Amino acid sequence: MKLEASKGFIILSKSSVAMWRLGFFFHETGFGLLSIFLPLYIVSNVVGGSLVDIGIMSAAALLAAIPFSFFWGYVCDKTRRYKRYILLSFLASTIILYFFTLTTSISLLIALYIVLSIFHVAHEAPKNVLIAELYSREEWERKYAFYEGLTETGWLIGLLLGFLTSTCGFGAVNTLLLCGVLNLIAFFISLVLVADPLLVFERGLVSIEKRVDFASRGVFLASRMFDGFSSNERLRRENVTAFCGGLILFSLATSILFTPMPIFISNITASAGLPESLVFAIFVLNSGGAVAGYFLAGSRSNPQTGKANISRTAMFRGLLAFLLIAVIQIPLFNVSLATAVLILMGFAYAMFLVYTLSLSMELIPSGKAGMFNVLIGIGGAFGSFIGPFIAQAFGASGFIYVFVTAGVLFLLAYAFFKFFA
Repeated sequence: MKLEASKGFIILSKSSVAMWRLGFFFHETGFGLLSIFLPLYIVSNVVGGSLVDIGIMSAAALLAAIPFSFFWGYVCDKTRRYKRYILLSFLASTIILYFFTLTTSISLLIALYIVLSIFHVAHEAPKNVLIAELYSREEWERKYAFYEGLTETGWLIGLLLGFLTSTCGFGAVNTLLLCGVLNLIAFFISLVLVADPLLVFERGLVSIEKRVDFASRGVFLASRMFDGFSSNERLRRENVTAFCGGLILFSLATSILFTPMPIFISNITASAGLPESLVFAIFVLNSGGAVAGYFLAGSRSNPQTGKANISRTAMFRGLLAFLLIAVIQIPLFNVSLATAVLILMGFAYAMFLVYTLSLSMELIPSGKAGMFNVLIGIGGAFGSFIGPFIAQAFGASGFIYVFVTAGVLFLLAYAFFKFFA
């Protein structure tokens, strides 16, 4: 690969790095299709599961993935080899999805999904590090936004495939095989296009710059005080604990809200006499909102505004969660209102993810690249059980309690991020 110097760093040429994300596009297409198909498949007559089964499956998978998120992040930074773990993730996903087609036992499906989740997270920390090391800090928001926008487009196409396969009566086995084939395509594309960076030091430089900047501000303020000048500026470090707590709360709220969401959307579309395939169409629009959010975040790349936007999006998602209560109370327009809320939810989540990913690469030291996914996984694991449990335990009004719980947690996350900033 051709090398070039830019801003004092040795980086891969733009023509070389532009295409490495393509495999992730196909991977997300497969999981976009799986994300809505699997909950509907679990509660179908073929498997005969329930909302609680979905919650148990999601929670167990996320809990199992938490230590492995840290493990994959540690080993990829320790070995400075990132490609191998990306390939492992895509190939293992292909094999496990094939095994999904061999059983309709709810217990075996849950076990397979747990193993799938463990290997699925193997590519998360490596791709985060690749973006951080291939580009300078000034480009991180834009490059994370581009990556997330591209893969979210893949997710959206996966939802469209779900809509088409559901409409055409594709069948459960064929749908699962399609998910596997898409991951196999991702494996071969990544085998050719992904390459480990020759030098890994950008995050270290950013960490040094932050310490030097903090020391410089301290010397400046001290000199002003010694000279008899007053200053309104305060010397303050970011509260990393508050940032981590906000991430967990935001993830918890998101998981509580979205784990049972396909079933909620399925219920309101069925009540309106609309086909089940419309569930996929509504989540396509949700994903479309996220794509728009990613590209907007990329066009407004700024680390300082990013910190403020993190807390704002947490509050916005909380207000949207409370707005979902109106979906239940106004049955005449519930499908349209739910669709509008989900589009805005996707848009807000995209902005949130871009800025938190970039900031986490600043705050999390080398060797702990998987910590971001660990924090997200902790909230997601508990939320993925709590959401379906609340929805089922409270009967007809269960989803109202789901929306209230998620809304309160989003607002708590807002308070944590506000304190962090």
